[in-house]
Amino acid sequence: MPDLTGPDPAATDSLTAQGVFFDGRSSRDHPATLLLDGDQVRVRLGAQAEHHWRADQVTLEAALPGVRRSLSFPDGSRFETPDAVAIRAWERRHGRNRLLGGVRRLEGSWGTALGAVAVTGAVLWGFVTFGVPALARQAAAVTPVGVLATFDRETLQVLEGQNLIGPSKLSAARQAQLQAAFRDVSGWAGGPYGYRLLLRDGEPAGSSGLGANAFALPNGTVVMTDQLVALARSDRELVGVLAHEAGHVTQRHGLASVYQALGLSLIVTALTGDIVSATTFAAAVPVALVQGGYSRAAETQSDEVAARFMLERYRTTRPLQAILARLEAQDGGPGGVPDLLGTHPGTDARIEHLKRLEDAAR
Repeated sequence: MPDLTGPDPAATDSLTAQGVFFDGRSSRDHPATLLLDGDQVRVRLGAQAEHHWRADQVTLEAALPGVRRSLSFPDGSRFETPDAVAIRAWERRHGRNRLLGGVRRLEGSWGTALGAVAVTGAVLWGFVTFGVPALARQAAAVTPVGVLATFDRETLQVLEGQNLIGPSKLSAARQAQLQAAFRDVSGWAGGPYGYRLLLRDGEPAGSSGLGANAFALPNGTVVMTDQLVALARSDRELVGVLAHEAGHVTQRHGLASVYQALGLSLIVTALTGDIVSATTFAAAVPVALVQGGYSRAAETQSDEVAARFMLERYRTTRPLQAILARLEAQDGGPGGVPDLLGTHPGTDARIEHLKRLEDAAR
């Protein structure tokens, strides 16, 4: 039972609050006055006897916006009041809910609220700018080879279904020459990938297609169009392009760019190895490749891979420089379809980088 007697502290030390009292035996509330006197807590129920407790016997619930402050007592009774001012003063006096009180003060400050919005915006921007690309690269690095093969297969079906590529018109002898060159490049590049070179017409009948183009799919399928073969002035130029695309495969740039473009759902797919979801998402891969391309850093890495191969084989990177410049001069592919090589960012800077790599090798 609560203590019904106790000292009457000085009035100057008292805090009062109006509210309702629940005796813990019924749901009925009783109008009451709360008196907070030093280390004593009293509840006065009109003409009835007062209830007394020591301060350390009282449980004070943390403040919630729009909710009355509540004090709970050892016998199961409870006092509730909308008078937050008196309760806050008593909290400070007894060191109650200090942490939550600080949170409440921060919530009530416009400056703090606006600062929190700014910080949240900055964190979100940093996550989108740096976090998502980093997660995409990590997800691409651990994606199972089975998922890579699914992406290759589904992407080719979409490209062919949309009539962006068609059967190659190159002679069997010419195709054999290019296949032999690609075997040399892919053998040098290495890795657990299912390398294959697909020679295709980039301007099939009734469609502007992809034009002079070459691109790599995640599992090592490299597509090179007849139009790019026609644009080249030597096979060394084409070998440079193939080595560049092999660099995209070994560095998993295509997969990372797709993950980044299509969002975190693909990253979850990669980490869980969900082949069914991978098949569903794979239909979006060609769109991400054609419209997104690669970042400047990815292009630089693949150019460096191609430069190493060409310096080993030919002691020069000039053939790759030449075809990049020629593609740049085309100003995009026919029919407004972006050129996966020609629209890579900073072609002039890439050519200069290839020159520097060659000079350094010498």
